[in-house]
Amino acid sequence: MDAIFGAEHEELRSAIRRFLERKSPESEVRRLMETTAGYDPAVWSQMADQLGLQGLIIPEQFGGSGYGYVELIVVLEEMGRALLCAPYFSSVVMAANLLMASGDDDAKKDYLPGIASGSVIATVALAEADGCWDEASVALRADGRCGCWTLTGEKLFVFDGTAADVVLAAARTPGGVSVFAVEKGAAGLSASPLPTLDQTRKQARLTFDSTPARLVGAEGEAWPAISAMLDLAVVALAAEQAGGAQKVLEMAVEYAKARVQFGRAIGSFQAIKHKCADMVLEVESAKSAAHYAGRAAAAGDEELPVLASLAKSRCSEAYSRVAAENIQVHGGIGFTWEHPAHLYFKRAKSSELMFGDPGYHRELLLQRLGLS
Repeated sequence: MDAIFGAEHEELRSAIRRFLERKSPESEVRRLMETTAGYDPAVWSQMADQLGLQGLIIPEQFGGSGYGYVELIVVLEEMGRALLCAPYFSSVVMAANLLMASGDDDAKKDYLPGIASGSVIATVALAEADGCWDEASVALRADGRCGCWTLTGEKLFVFDGTAADVVLAAARTPGGVSVFAVEKGAAGLSASPLPTLDQTRKQARLTFDSTPARLVGAEGEAWPAISAMLDLAVVALAAEQAGGAQKVLEMAVEYAKARVQFGRAIGSFQAIKHKCADMVLEVESAKSAAHYAGRAAAAGDEELPVLASLAKSRCSEAYSRVAAENIQVHGGIGFTWEHPAHLYFKRAKSSELMFGDPGYHRELLLQRLGLS
């Protein structure tokens, strides 16, 4: 058992895995991939009502359970294993964390209870045409008169943007980068789905045309909260990647034991043994990085920014490598649409680029260590 996990965490893991085995089998993943919303509202409600997942890390005063990041790591590893199609990452990991970091008590009271109950789906709109996630790339314009704000411009790669009830958009005001809440159906807001490599995680283009918006937090002072949210989101994504990597390793090993060629299981051939051994090393290193960063997030450790970039670069590369090797172990069948190996490969490659690729995070790591 991993050092950061106790018996209660393993019980949580078992409960989540049983739930997802029933609610997110491969057939359901494939069905939801073809829908615009990309999730099942009934399952989303069950996640909230039966398991309390949407409120897991939200404080009790705002309708949540008040648990920490170690518990969230467990949940996301299992979601990564199952390729769960749901707006959990956008609503809980990104939007809820941004609200909690905003320092705006009124916004927390208005939005967090709905997120915790699953009745409100929220997302964060940050990236724009250049696909970057840094402060300098925020160009969406916010205009304010007499305390009333409107947004003009567009955001790209917004996770679950077509399904979201509330969008937390980063925009530039005369005072700097600020966060604004825009509710679904607001005048001038339009959302259109984007074609994606990974169809299990929906993305959208959001267009704002003098769209009324509510300022969240202080004007021009939002970037520290956004940066904190990004670090927490990167750690959460690393856990999801580690869970997916563990699953494809198990797929490869099971196939190597069952597939027979020349009268022998292919797992007895030296080339396959080496592939599986290399995959084990990749997976274990990814899990170690994700768990260590998750423990830092739970403790509010000042090293979190460094560990977040470390985990993201390690887990991104590990997941992509083992997903590719899984296809190789499966041979011809692994390349076909009918086999789930390609679903994990697409999730791995998409997640590798999400919030910046490994090269970006290694450079960020050097900057945070003061070495660049």
